[in-house]
Amino acid sequence: MIFKVLQRSTLTLVTLMSLTSSGWPPRADDTQALIERWQTLENSWEEDYSEYFGRSLSDRPPVFEEMIEILAQQSLANRQTSAILYAIPHDEELELILATSSGVAVQVRVPVTQQELLAQAREFEHELINPRRRRSTAYKTVAQQLYDWLVAPLEEQLEAEGIEQIIFSLGEGLRTLPMAALHDGEGFLIERYSLGRIPGYLLMDAEPRSLQPAQVLAMGASQFSDAAPLPAVPLELASIVPRLWQGNSFLNDGFTVANLQHQRQQGNYSIVHLATHAQFQPGDADNSYLTFWDQRVSLNRLGELDWTSPPVELLVLSACSTARGDTQAELGFAGLAVQLGIPTVLASLWAVSDVGTLLLMTEFYEQLKTAPNPAVALRRSQLAALRGDLDFTPPPMSDNLPAGTLVGSPLPENVERFDVSHPYYWSAFTNIGNPW
Repeated sequence: MIFKVLQRSTLTLVTLMSLTSSGWPPRADDTQALIERWQTLENSWEEDYSEYFGRSLSDRPPVFEEMIEILAQQSLANRQTSAILYAIPHDEELELILATSSGVAVQVRVPVTQQELLAQAREFEHELINPRRRRSTAYKTVAQQLYDWLVAPLEEQLEAEGIEQIIFSLGEGLRTLPMAALHDGEGFLIERYSLGRIPGYLLMDAEPRSLQPAQVLAMGASQFSDAAPLPAVPLELASIVPRLWQGNSFLNDGFTVANLQHQRQQGNYSIVHLATHAQFQPGDADNSYLTFWDQRVSLNRLGELDWTSPPVELLVLSACSTARGDTQAELGFAGLAVQLGIPTVLASLWAVSDVGTLLLMTEFYEQLKTAPNPAVALRRSQLAALRGDLDFTPPPMSDNLPAGTLVGSPLPENVERFDVSHPYYWSAFTNIGNPW
């Protein structure tokens, strides 16, 4: 089967290939079967997310040629060859589907049961998050096993196509897996690829956009009546605005829904940064919430706020936590961008240390000045953290907020030398939605 793919402003004929159990070369019915399988998958996932959020999220049909064309266009525009990798656990096997920007599609079935795969995923997350394992590298054994199942079967095709960015669309049980920390025995996945995460092609915003120049509305809270304090938040906000980006910041009693909406109407903020607790919980979308200074706001209510007038292009949530292994919590996290109508959301999979978040977020905004998109800026930040190359200098603070302190809660000494090389600190952060 032949598809027309737009590349370098000309139409190039690219053959669509399918690697199945029937061997190589593929038959025409193999390629058609693969397309039909992809369409069924996309429709099914769109229904799952729409049911969870209680409203239709897409009214367009899945067209494989359209997806390939968008991949080609964005690869050209961003000078970075991209591929979408679907990973779907089944009772007795793992199904992988790879679609590349050159028009190649590959389907592989990996002989691992869903039970075994998801057990390893939970073990991996436990190894990374457990504070008593923070200085251990025991997680690498599980990281390599997951890599062998999720990426290695397609490694040859990824290399042959010169893929530089992998956009993951993950099935049930895998949607909160820290893909950046998968390990091939020599290095982490983030060392080889820029990474993105989408709920599905039908739910992906692929419109081109630019964050240069952009203003940042940075808001957050450092103390809560019913949650752990975040003493580094004042320093985090001060490090971003106006030191690195133009905009405005509001702390504690200035961090309300009313003020968020008011400030957005007063200024054209393409980036909104919220440094606060966000919880993705089991059950329906009303159980998950973002904590403002004066109230918790459910995921459904967040979706009812107007994020499009003027449009927010990037939302950063720097203190998220998602219930491990829960299907509904996964849907809330992975579907956050499409639910809010924001092209890209940068969020954490678990509650990373306060100081670690401060350092990584500061580096992210520094990299965002020159990176072509948030995914590249995040990758650069994660690599700097991994390699111990973060360059952080605390900004001057106001007289009523001494540097490094907040209401008697001191930050660690020598914050700029805080070690964030363990993947616990950097692999939790992920790019959701538009990967460009």
